[in-house]
Amino acid sequence: MPPGTSPPSTEAWTWENAVAGATAGFATVATFHPLDVVRTRFQVSGGRGLSDLPPYRNTGHAVYTIARSEGLRGLYAGFYPAVLGSTVSWGLYFFFYNRAKQRYLQEKDVQLRPFDHLASAAEAGALVCLFTNPIWLVKTRMQLQTPGHTSSYSGFSDALRTIRKEEGWRALYRGIGPGLLLVTHGAIQFTAYEELRKAMISAKSKQTRGDDKGSEDLLNSVDYAALGAGSKLSAILLTYPYQVIRARLQQRPGSDGIPKYSDSWHVVKETARYEGVRGFYRGITSNLLKNLPAASVTFVVYENVIKLFRATKEKT
Repeated sequence: MPPGTSPPSTEAWTWENAVAGATAGFATVATFHPLDVVRTRFQVSGGRGLSDLPPYRNTGHAVYTIARSEGLRGLYAGFYPAVLGSTVSWGLYFFFYNRAKQRYLQEKDVQLRPFDHLASAAEAGALVCLFTNPIWLVKTRMQLQTPGHTSSYSGFSDALRTIRKEEGWRALYRGIGPGLLLVTHGAIQFTAYEELRKAMISAKSKQTRGDDKGSEDLLNSVDYAALGAGSKLSAILLTYPYQVIRARLQQRPGSDGIPKYSDSWHVVKETARYEGVRGFYRGITSNLLKNLPAASVTFVVYENVIKLFRATKEKT
């Protein structure tokens, strides 16, 4: 069952949701990855000069500078772990999210409330975070590599081996604290999506005077795109500081082997002291440019893949 407000049928849409979510995740990363690189570099370029990155004036200047000095390879740094992480994350997220919704429906046997969507999204987000934190850590570090690095990771597997050898297994879970707090991002996004979707279906039902007021056929790809972007905007504005904290924690240690920040509270104190509130929103422009259309693509692909599965299943 795709994100919606009507109770599902007796059939449990589980693997179909996972496949649809994974497909949507891959399409999103392939399209918007250069902006993700820019966002990550802005997030760690703090006011204390801790970053080895060149200074960027704005998103356009960052894209131009990276393309000129590092080429296409620089704009797609960390692409493999980003594809892997996004595909696995979205696949697991939609799978866990819909399983949680089905469980709540079985317990209540009524239409789900906003709190139920929020709890389902939070549960799914926490499980996904535990599975994927090492992938996102490697992605962050590879995106921060510049030609000046003396010991760059050659690839995803090399990064995993090097981190395990030099820093131990625990290093793969650096940033897990703010990562778990970012569960609220998905919870807010999916709850907003569900409620906006419910309102849009209701409005269209009244316009068409249809008998089936919960019909998903009333919505088209443009509607899904608008719903995806609107729900994503609310989540970004409320949770973006957690992303900055996580990115700064996940940086590679210096040549002395000592991490630049010891823990999340250290990041908060130093960022607030040297950069103020603006420091917690570094890179938000490139983040919005990437994630609003990306969310639109994700939900358009997801909803249409689900419709394809449903149509195929009805024919057989």
